[in-house]
Amino acid sequence: MPKTPYYLTTPIYYVNDAPHIGHAYTSLACDVLARFKRLDGFDVKFLTGTDEHGQKVEKSAQAKGIDAQAFTDEVSQKFRDLADHMNFSHDDFIRTTEERHKLSCTDLWKRIVDRGDIYLDSYGGWYAIRDEAFYGEGELIDGPDGKKVAPSGAEVEWVEEPSYFFKLSEWGDRLLEFYEKNPDFIAPKSRLNEVVSFVKGGLHDLSVSRTTFNWGIPVPDDDEHIMYVWLDALTNYITALGFPETETGEFATYWPADLHMVGKDILRFHTVYWPAFLMAAGIEPPKRVFAHGWWTNEGEKISKSLGNVIDPIDLVETYGLDQVRYFLLREVPFGNDGDFSRHAMVNRMNGELANDLGNLAQRVLSMVAKNCAAAVPVHGEFTDDDKAMLDQASVLVNGLRKSMDEQAFHEGLETVWKAIRAANGYVDAQAPWTLKKEDPPRMATVLYVLSETIRQIAIVLQPFMPDSMANMLDQLAVSPEHRDFSFLGQGHQLTPGTILPAPQGVFPRFVEADADD
Repeated sequence: MPKTPYYLTTPIYYVNDAPHIGHAYTSLACDVLARFKRLDGFDVKFLTGTDEHGQKVEKSAQAKGIDAQAFTDEVSQKFRDLADHMNFSHDDFIRTTEERHKLSCTDLWKRIVDRGDIYLDSYGGWYAIRDEAFYGEGELIDGPDGKKVAPSGAEVEWVEEPSYFFKLSEWGDRLLEFYEKNPDFIAPKSRLNEVVSFVKGGLHDLSVSRTTFNWGIPVPDDDEHIMYVWLDALTNYITALGFPETETGEFATYWPADLHMVGKDILRFHTVYWPAFLMAAGIEPPKRVFAHGWWTNEGEKISKSLGNVIDPIDLVETYGLDQVRYFLLREVPFGNDGDFSRHAMVNRMNGELANDLGNLAQRVLSMVAKNCAAAVPVHGEFTDDDKAMLDQASVLVNGLRKSMDEQAFHEGLETVWKAIRAANGYVDAQAPWTLKKEDPPRMATVLYVLSETIRQIAIVLQPFMPDSMANMLDQLAVSPEHRDFSFLGQGHQLTPGTILPAPQGVFPRFVEADADD
């Protein structure tokens, strides 16, 4: 039976500067979801990459004294390096300077033109180079020195030039109808309300070309114009599937995308412009766009000027890869803004990883090694308490499926931690160290139940902490071929008598001073 396809994407990251915690956060969420879906039997395609055109990139390259292509080569590699450091499992890394992307953008443009939704005129408006976006007069506020500032905080300048326009003004009702028919298209729900309000406020035709710089994809049949950087960038999601070929290959398999994961600052581009572009070209829109929140650092907004940008690679080197992966998706309800705190991170690592999960595995496997000939214990009849513990572990994946499909990663982790806390309570209640003297066969049954519970927990936590859970499953002698979700449930328990390796700790403890070393 063929696997169900599942296509998810990060935004492609703009290469005007080095990657930071926000980039890592978005890609991590996608990586966890991709790993989960693969373990659950889906045919996953996970895309990330870099957005390399636009005036901002051109200016950054000029400031560095190198040509734009060399600049983008250098910065794009930093995003590849981040993906490697964070152990992301993407299937493709796209760059908008690739030839395949130029062909894709050109074809999409022609399809929209052929349907009458692009026309040539001239434009005057307030433009933010940092955002690569035009803003209406009513959206601006007065900044320092009387300068106009966009809602994002970026300075704007008045721009007048010839431009091609996309007839966005004609798409308002069709977009609202699409949102109504597809209530899960925009998430969280608060973001849906924000987008609907914006569209109901009235849409204006959108300038989709520029003539004042050259670093971009030329407009077909008019190379004096460069395509609007967002039309260029958004098209990456179909470029990676082989567009303009739509009848066969990956496009036919994976489109429409199951999920575009984005930061809340680029929600409008993905939920208003992108579906309108696609529908205007006769292409189905994606199924879902999830916009997550932003991080602050110890209560302060993160900015280069404050010198408090968080380097995810530094975090990994200080605390460990899986600890960072866990904390970022555990600490804050996904979709909300969150504050990064080293104190909170140390508390999570010590309380939940080292104590709750790490200590559970360490003491159970140590007792097995000492009292059961270093082999999976031979169990007797299960009591009601045993069955309850095994049942709670065996259904974990069901709750996780719902959380994952809603991108509620924190809720999914809390579901698992309820089982971990229950397992620790079961240890204390059953007291296998006492049973060793009073009832050794019962001790073996208790240790079997706990070993099996740890196996199930480790399997479902693999998407979040792949290396650490691989270590834990190794200690249970679970073969790599038996670690996907089809081996969950009570039909695939550990085999009594299987020899186990010597147990070892998985999660170290940290002290606050470690953060300053």
